[in-house]
Formats: sequence, structure tokens, C-alpha cells
Amino acid sequence: MIDLDLICDQPDRVKQGIKNKGFDPSIIDRVLKVAETRRQLIAAVEQWRQQRNQLTQLRRGFAGQGKKDIEQGRKIKEMLRRLEPDLKAVEQELKQLLYQIPNLPAADVPVGKDESENVVMRQWPVRRAGEGQPKKLSFSPKAHFELGESLDLIDTQRAAKVAGTRFGYLKNEAVFLEFGLIQLALALLTKEGFKPVLPPVMIAVDAMRKMGYLEHGEEKERYILDQDQLVLVGTAEQAIGPMHQDEVLAEKDLPLRYVGFSTCFRREAGSYGKDTKGILRVHQFNKVEMFSYARPEEADREHEFLLAMEEKLMRALKLPYQVVKMCSGDLGIPAARKYDLEAWFPAEKKYRETHSTSTCTDFQARRLNIKFRRQGGQLEFVHTLNGTAFSERPILAILENYQQKDGSVVVPTALQKYTGFKKIPAQK
Repeated sequence: MIDLDLICDQPDRVKQGIKNKGFDPSIIDRVLKVAETRRQLIAAVEQWRQQRNQLTQLRRGFAGQGKKDIEQGRKIKEMLRRLEPDLKAVEQELKQLLYQIPNLPAADVPVGKDESENVVMRQWPVRRAGEGQPKKLSFSPKAHFELGESLDLIDTQRAAKVAGTRFGYLKNEAVFLEFGLIQLALALLTKEGFKPVLPPVMIAVDAMRKMGYLEHGEEKERYILDQDQLVLVGTAEQAIGPMHQDEVLAEKDLPLRYVGFSTCFRREAGSYGKDTKGILRVHQFNKVEMFSYARPEEADREHEFLLAMEEKLMRALKLPYQVVKMCSGDLGIPAARKYDLEAWFPAEKKYRETHSTSTCTDFQARRLNIKFRRQGGQLEFVHTLNGTAFSERPILAILENYQQKDGSVVVPTALQKYTGFKKIPAQK
């Protein structure tokens, strides 16, 4: 939620930010109108309450009440009976309007309408212009879904019988690859001061709304259990963020970093016909997620730190990747800035997203009422940030990048101590 004072003081700036994200800026005019009505009602209610307090003090000085005082008391009571419900209704209307406003893009975010205007920042390994593909195999590579099937690692056909489309079974060596990725992420990140946590995979509808994932069509992406008013999380971030709702954090504890593992659930609304083969885009997957609460002045540095952790994990696997900065029109509702890491897929000859990291400024913290106390005693809202450690997608990138001519797949050195094997043999 955006600070109401910012909207009132700089409405044009807020309108432009909303417009750059692809939303209708006219909502700001409605907010300003309702905010003014609220201001007038607050003034009126406070005035009548002050008169009530003065009358109460006056009565305490006398044994009895005059007829005039009684009539005045009735008038005050009647006016408050009318005004207080009006104020409550206007405040609720204002809150609903504020919840419809997305977070503003950070000043350094490129303005653009969609993913076609995202900006590639860098690639690893570093390549000069005209050098060709980041990793070129000496044979015609197979796609990850072909390898998953031929090596008996991924089974989507049987999953379709059990759960429907966009589900899959991970089998055999792929199971060890997944748990290897989880252990690698936990080992690296806990050394960096992240606190490990296994959060709930179902959270209250109100908690999901406060995280900013139930507006502007986002609810279509969620699995909502109406009977219980619970939502299945699409990432551990959505369950970790509300952990400190209505709390005041100590400044000395910031940045407060968590690394959480959870199964994630997404409807993949709007992805009909996209990535239907394999498990690149599925309704259920596992993911290790980073989450951080930070002071406002250190949040940008913290965002770069989360990105550096993602790159460190990818380099540990020696997977070629590129870092992409999202343009304004490709940002989610709560994000002020977002980076994607995209791994190279040799069979497709293209980069595919495996990681993302976002800073949400104080947008989520205002909704969740999470503050910190500075040494001088001043209370301020924290800034919240999130980033992928590992999902299941790097498994697919490993299959494509580490495949051998004979059909086998070499396991990245960083994972071998967790998997217990160095190669996935070709099927005979």
C-alpha cells in the first residue's frame, strides 16, 4: 500500500508511476476525493468529541445538570451517532481504493509496456558481441522434456492420469537432483546469515491480500479454499512475509533474512498453450526462497545482495545465464524493481527464467503493519524483498547443458556430494 501522504502531496508523480505500470491513473483522483471527505469527517467528529469532553468536565464541577446541558448532551450524542458510522464507512472505502493501487516503479526501472522491453544487464560467462552461443555442444542437443522422458526422470503422462495437465512426477536421479539443489541452497545461504524456515503452504486470504497478490487479476493465479478462507501459496515468500505482521522489529536485527522451502501452487492462468511439454510451467513445484526485511536506506543494497546470491548459486552449478531488469510494465503489483535470472537452454537456443528477485519497498509492510524502531525511538515501516534460491527449473537447465553425446547427463560438481553419483547414465 502506498503512503497516503505521498498520494496527497505528489499526485502527479503517483499517477505517472501507475501509468508506467500499465494501470489507470484516474483512481488517484477518486482517492483524493475520498481522502478529503475523510479529512472533513475527522475534523467534525473531533469537534463534537471535544464538546462532549468539555461538557463532561463541566458536569463534574456541579452536583446537578441544567436543562440546557441535557439538551446539548443529546445533540452531541446524536451528531456523533450520525458522523462516526459515516467516518468508518469512508475509511473503509479509502482502504479499498488504496489496496487497488500498485506499488510505484523505482526511479531506475526502465519504462516499458511488457517483457519485450526488458533490459539485459549482463551475461555469464561474459561474452563479447558476435561470439555466438554461451555453450555450444558438439552434437545436436535434446530438449529437457525429451531427456526427462528418455532417462525416466520426469513422467507427465502418468501425472496427467492422476492430477491432470501441468503436473509431473520427478523420478529416480531427478529426485536426488532436487534435494541436492535444496541442500546446496541451504548450505550457502545459512552461511550468509539467512535463517532457515519451513512455512505453511496455506495462508489466510487476508494475509495473501496484504502481500499484494489478490488484486488486478492476481486472484486468478491462486488456489483459494473458499470453505476455509485459505490460499495455497505460490511461493514461500507469501507465507514468510506475514510472519512479523503487527510487530516492531529491532533495528539491530535488520536486515533480517530468511530462507524458506515450500511446495508452491499456481494456476498458470493465461498460459494456455505455453510450455506444455515437460515441467517448465506446472501447477505444483518446490522452491527455496529468500526473504529479507530491511531498513529503507539499505533496501537497494539488499536487493543487489539477493541478486548476487542467485548468481553465486548459478555459478556454483556452472550454468550459463543472463541477468534481466524488468521494465515498468512487466513488474508485479507489489514490486518496485525486479531482476530475472535466465539460464541458457541449448536445445531451444534461448534463455529461460529460473530466478527472480524483487524489492517491494514498504508496500507490503504498510499492509502488514511491520515496523522497526530506530535507536532514537522513531518507528518506520521496513522494506521487504524476496528472491529465488532454487526452484525445479535448474534441473531442466542441468539436463540440457550437461547432456552428453551418448545420452547420459553429468551431474554438476557442486551437487555430487549431495546426490552421491556423478552421472545419470543413458538408458539402454
